[in-house]
Amino acid sequence: MKEKLIALTFLAAVGHCIAKPDKQVEHLNSYAVLPAGHNLPFSEAVRVNDMVYLSGQIGIQPGTTQLVKGGITGESKQTMENIQASLEAHGLSMQHIVKCTIMLADINEWPKFNKIYTKYFSKPYPARSAFATSGLALGARVEVECMAAIPR
Repeated sequence: MKEKLIALTFLAAVGHCIAKPDKQVEHLNSYAVLPAGHNLPFSEAVRVNDMVYLSGQIGIQPGTTQLVKGGITGESKQTMENIQASLEAHGLSMQHIVKCTIMLADINEWPKFNKIYTKYFSKPYPARSAFATSGLALGARVEVECMAAIPR
């Protein structure tokens, strides 16, 4: 009986996190960053009720799929600018971000990334996690995905 109760509790928790048909889900593509008409298999962002989930951004020059020059520093700045442009295209700002996940091609570049990242936020900072990867799209040094809360 105890196992059945645990399983039902788990299923209820998982079900709470999944968008139900009666929930408002909207796929957002502003083309503020990605080239118009891109054929990539993801949406720029997805809105579910009062939350916006941004796909990971890398340091590409807006309107292209070309990484900016400048290594981790240049890419970090452009990545954050791309996040800001995407949010603004959907009526939000950096202050609406509640969580960021940072992926680095080399964890040793964390201090350089962090120096740029902190220029885009003020206290209290969003929740954050980071990890090193074995590779990112287009050979990027950094990728950042974010979640933003829509004010009521």
